Amino acid sequence: MPTETLEFEESLAPLLKEVDALSALPRTDARERELERLNQRLRGARAEIYAKLTPWQRVLVARHPSRPDMLDYVGRLFTDFVELHGDRRFADDHAIVAGTACYKGEPVMVVGHHKGGDTKQKIYRNFGYARPEGYRKAIRLMRTAEKFRRPIIVFVDTPAAYPGVESEERGVAEAIAFNLREMSVLKVPVVVIITGEGGSGGALGIAIGDRILMQEYAIYSVI
Repeated sequence: MPTETLEFEESLAPLLKEVDALSALPRTDARERELERLNQRLRGARAEIYAKLTPWQRVLVARHPSRPDMLDYVGRLFTDFVELHGDRRFADDHAIVAGTACYKGEPVMVVGHHKGGDTKQKIYRNFGYARPEGYRKAIRLMRTAEKFRRPIIVFVDTPAAYPGVESEERGVAEAIAFNLREMSVLKVPVVVIITGEGGSGGALGIAIGDRILMQEYAIYSVI
């Protein structure tokens, strides 16, 4: 359960504190029953809040720092994941993770944004803002997947492409445009899942697919 609560979730804070306090105590049958009762109340209260979210509140949920990241999904959905690195032109971009894996026994290529968890990871992953080399790495490995006839599964969660001067100098607009063209003609199935933020061309640069799926509390705006 996320420890951070959003502003509109403040009414849940007392219940969360009770659950945390009770969870820290030695387990007994009575405490287990009380913990289950509190969790039921918490689920009901949260469902009531989330049933009437405003559009902006949904944006806040999509940006929640405790949302699962791309490697969380990889660890739970796939086996035999092997990360691959580099665009073969400049560098490796840690904001985009890609590699081979198996999904229910079938070999696939997995590509996605990674925002990072704690502060150190967020800096390492550039907060999910991909640079040109990230998009070039992504399309390089998508072409590899096409060569070996592997379906491609893409996880999108980014505010945008990195807008820094060095990103512009290395051709971020060209890299995204190139990906749009190349992804549209790939001869293997491409499934795209928006797991959090799908922002601007930074999202679109790896989000051309045969099927585009969104989580309930995700956002997708490429304008």
